[in-house]
Amino acid sequence: MKRVRLAVFASGSGSNYEAIAEACADGRLDAEIVLLVCDKPGAKVLERAKRFGTESFAFNPKDYESKAAYETLLVRMLQERGVDFVCLAGYMRIVGPTLLGAFEQRIVNIHPSLLPSFKGAHAIQDAVDYGVKIFGVTTHFVDETLDGGRIIDQGAVVYEGSDIEELTNLIHNIEHKLYVKTINKLINKKY
Repeated sequence: MKRVRLAVFASGSGSNYEAIAEACADGRLDAEIVLLVCDKPGAKVLERAKRFGTESFAFNPKDYESKAAYETLLVRMLQERGVDFVCLAGYMRIVGPTLLGAFEQRIVNIHPSLLPSFKGAHAIQDAVDYGVKIFGVTTHFVDETLDGGRIIDQGAVVYEGSDIEELTNLIHNIEHKLYVKTINKLINKKY
């Protein structure tokens, strides 16, 4: 049986990309990352991908006439590489209908809150501002709604401090483990 072929989409530092790449390398995942897509040329995730020998494609969305134009290119690249699942790992763009249509129920996201609470780009800060004591992470299938789609798995941590950096690090630790667990669920069709 062939290894599951993954594409990871990221916009920033790439710690979730690295967690997935390490799990592929050490056998915790029977998968391989065949493409890293980054919408921010110069992002740190591109350096991480280079260290792991992952093919990368960095682009500036403003160089394309529309979202459909660059997503059409991305779909072609994913299909040429036989990608089974797309893992959004800090990809700070809303996925459009072109990509969603080509990979329906095969695009997964990780979000730093216990969805459906605290959707959007500032979930951790929003949860702190609201006074939450149980924080968490959610993996879910991507659909046309913001941080929507069917939930695959969640992980939580109780935190009553006030240090946002400490809390963010705790959440990242959960993310790294939860994403590997989620991909194993996808590989074994247990979702």
